[in-house]
Amino acid sequence: MEDFGTALVATSGNVSGEPVITEVDEAEERLGGIADGFLHHDRPIARAADDPVLRMVAGVVRPLRLGRGTAPLELTVASPFPMATLAVGAMAKGTVALGWGCRVIVSPHLGDYATRRGRALLERTVADLQSLYGVRAARVVHDAHPGFASTRWALQCGLPATAIWHHHAHAAAVVGECAVAAPMLCFTWDGVGLGPDLRLWGGEGLFGEPGRWRHVASWRPFRQPGGERAAREPWRSALALCWETGIAWDEGWRRGGELLRRAADLEINAPVTTAVGRLFDAAAALLGLCYVTSYEGEAAMRLEAVCTTPQAPVPLPLSRDAAGVYRTDWTPLVAMLVDTGQPAWVRAGRFHASLAQALVDQAEAIRADTGVKHIGLSGGVFQNQRLTESALRLLAARDFEVHLPHRLPPNDAAISFGQLIEAAALHAG
Repeated sequence: MEDFGTALVATSGNVSGEPVITEVDEAEERLGGIADGFLHHDRPIARAADDPVLRMVAGVVRPLRLGRGTAPLELTVASPFPMATLAVGAMAKGTVALGWGCRVIVSPHLGDYATRRGRALLERTVADLQSLYGVRAARVVHDAHPGFASTRWALQCGLPATAIWHHHAHAAAVVGECAVAAPMLCFTWDGVGLGPDLRLWGGEGLFGEPGRWRHVASWRPFRQPGGERAAREPWRSALALCWETGIAWDEGWRRGGELLRRAADLEINAPVTTAVGRLFDAAAALLGLCYVTSYEGEAAMRLEAVCTTPQAPVPLPLSRDAAGVYRTDWTPLVAMLVDTGQPAWVRAGRFHASLAQALVDQAEAIRADTGVKHIGLSGGVFQNQRLTESALRLLAARDFEVHLPHRLPPNDAAISFGQLIEAAALHAG
């Protein structure tokens, strides 16, 4: 390494989003166009295992990804499962969970199930977990999204299958890990998940307990031009917010905004979403930090990285819709984000502070209706240290008891565990 004389990058052997490659020949064939060299071992790899990823949030080291040394992870639940149950998670950041008796085993990180190798690893992990613990599943639970590869596998595996709504699983995972008996208000903020109204949720507040959740909070919806492409191209979400607020944004028009607007007006590949994750994407694009991502979460990470000092929040309107759901309106954020008279770090800080304050405002409104004291935080957005710590501090100052996972990641890696908890409650009820 000293003789090399410059930076040397060594990384795991896999294409982004796919499982780690374990065979020498396959690694050199599939990665030969990426890597300049390979460091092989003289022993075969029996099972692929990514490294875990951890982050200090609110003074506690918390996992963002389960991996070598931290999984398979065993958890204990209060009530025994009526039968051995397998949960196959969502689509990305996949994990598999096996529950029987009062035990739950959560697998290491499996990655994205959309690829052929991802689906093969899913099948192998399902077989390995059952063989390792001598348990044969009698039922399978899966995400309610019909387009997920994990859903299709569950429906074809031959076991009785139960669909679980994505954000219900997020909320149930917090309850299951933290063992809270009282009704809880769970904020489930992420990039996307199919809701019971068949819209793309991602900024929801759910009140109740596993098996009995009530949708009580959300955000102003907006269109996601280009559908799934918006998750990889944050400028699309930024453009959508500008459409809604009548603000001109030249960067969006240069990238094809006129054509997208026509398609959106015709409701062509422009689904409605309430995802806070897409608000983060939009903010990063409006600040010029990230228009197109090269890896998942890049836009939100860049936005968080420029926050250097605390800032004052932008007051966001909160109202109740016809269905009784409290909705925060993000509209005032857009004018602030495009105001180039303020430095990017100030605008990024105000964005984070505004979302934390909006969460607390929703919690206060729902407490006035329900008397709820316990708050749960779940979903990939709460990987963000600045947002999460701000929300925790504000909630504690208002005498809420806040529950944040510390053994499971807050992101979709916890979905399989939450599916088990939710399914058990539904069957018991």
